[in-house]
Amino acid sequence: MNTLTPDSAPADTTADHVTITPSILYFGTPVVLLSTENEDGSFNLAPISSAWALGQVVVLGVGVQGQTAHNLRRRPDLVINLPAPTQWPAVEQLAPLTGRTPVPVDKQGAFRSERDKFAAAGLRPEPSALVRPPRVAECPLQLEARAARVQPDISGVFLIVEAQVLKVHADPRIVVPGSQHVDPARWSPLIYNFRHYYGLGPELGHSFRSQTPR
Repeated sequence: MNTLTPDSAPADTTADHVTITPSILYFGTPVVLLSTENEDGSFNLAPISSAWALGQVVVLGVGVQGQTAHNLRRRPDLVINLPAPTQWPAVEQLAPLTGRTPVPVDKQGAFRSERDKFAAAGLRPEPSALVRPPRVAECPLQLEARAARVQPDISGVFLIVEAQVLKVHADPRIVVPGSQHVDPARWSPLIYNFRHYYGLGPELGHSFRSQTPR
């Protein structure tokens, strides 16, 4: 007699769905820390949870009233820093901070102004090679990039940023030796799942298009 485990049990095709109205739709998206340049030459650091890649372009969603949006409209250079799951406390330290002074109306009461966000999160800036904003030294993956297109979304609440990646920096411990490939067995992004932080579980399989040496 076969016994089904929870992982091998078939889906219940008879169960009905319920209609819900969630306040957000972050259904498991990576967290990134964006470093951008302020008007006075200092640097802003902000966590975002709307980022996805199209080849060498990363599409970002940022709040229209935030300092990141303010900066990218005028100074397109940025660094897309990807923290590891264990770094979620530093991300959360940044979450209630804004680089805007005064605090934008839609953030008042929940956010406070902070100019030195690197120090506030206990993170260290390190120089970039091709762009002015610094990288976050502690992040295992860092993408130097330049915003090629910045435009409002259909709601007017967010900016959609299309950033061309110029240079990728990786901790050597997550790179397949002798290759240009990030080792997915050694690298796990920090995932934002309906406002809760997660890492990845064990590998389930791989795409037929994978080029990573096995």
